[in-house]
Amino acid sequence: MTGFRGPTAVADRVVVVKLGSTSVTTPAGHPDEPLLASFAAQIADVRTRGTRVVVVSSGAVATGLAALGVAQRPSQMALLQAASAVGQPRVVRAWQDALAVHGLVAGQVLLDPADLFSRRQYLLARATFAALLDQGVVPVVNENDAVADEEIRFGDNDRLAALVAVLIGASSLVMLTDTAGLFTADPARFDDATLIEEVTEFDRTIEAAAGGTSSGVGTGGMASKLAAARLATWSGIETVVADARTDRVLAHLEAGGAGATRFRSRRRPLAARKAWLAFATAPRGQVGVDAGAHRALRGGASLLLAGVRHHGGEFLAGDAVEVVCDGALVAKGLVRQSSAELDLVATGGPAPRDVVVVHHDDLVVLA
Repeated sequence: MTGFRGPTAVADRVVVVKLGSTSVTTPAGHPDEPLLASFAAQIADVRTRGTRVVVVSSGAVATGLAALGVAQRPSQMALLQAASAVGQPRVVRAWQDALAVHGLVAGQVLLDPADLFSRRQYLLARATFAALLDQGVVPVVNENDAVADEEIRFGDNDRLAALVAVLIGASSLVMLTDTAGLFTADPARFDDATLIEEVTEFDRTIEAAAGGTSSGVGTGGMASKLAAARLATWSGIETVVADARTDRVLAHLEAGGAGATRFRSRRRPLAARKAWLAFATAPRGQVGVDAGAHRALRGGASLLLAGVRHHGGEFLAGDAVEVVCDGALVAKGLVRQSSAELDLVATGGPAPRDVVVVHHDDLVVLA
């Protein structure tokens, strides 16, 4: 089996390593300093072989709750945000201390969806990561939970890690958790459950094998890791889910070691801008098309007004929309007509049927 690989040159290998709350904090909710020390040593080790590392670290809320003396995770968003504000500097300080032992500097990067949904902000974020990596810094990334909008957020750090991997053109995405990877069934409930070591297609069998979160600490689970792996592999980034407590896990995976689940990258990955359109933009509405338009889109055509059958939501020209056919998501793109303009046409207003609603340069076909 291969180790870390991907679209970037060997000298520019960048691996995004995501660690969940159970891998960063102790059961009492404090930063797990011995485990972070181990990871810092591993990061220093892989860097000696030309691999740069970006860390996506959970643990802010869990650490903050412990510092505040809150035993149970609350449901109120404001309390979770307050806990994140308290816990985030503690987590980053723990990373800084662990990496400093090896002469490495940690740099905190807090992101919210607006940093990736806007093309301009997306490019600025990419430039920031490039500058940090060029300076030898180890970026430590988390969602900016303290001010996150409940309606518009990444949702979990698995998706954030995949988006960061796409953003920087990483060679690999490694999601470390408290299990060895994706199993055929829940190993805690079924003795005959076996580890799936390689995934090349996201079929119904693979989707059925993924379940929800069980730790009670984090927000992710195997289902969210599966979604993140799909996002990354569509962009040409091999993804691995592995047990964070495997001995020297990063070197083990770099050498192609077994005992983890590897999601192979797509043979024809999306170009960088298409990946941004597909995964980093927030859809403002939907445009429904007929079967003929769907076929034309798959053939590389633009979406014309003649193929539009309905639309939903309020959007302006330049906003991202989902394109659906018979209720199924088939594409995503940036519209050239607002929902108000489409409303006008729907009520009998004059409009040439060959008007471009989404140009093929601003469209990515997903199915």
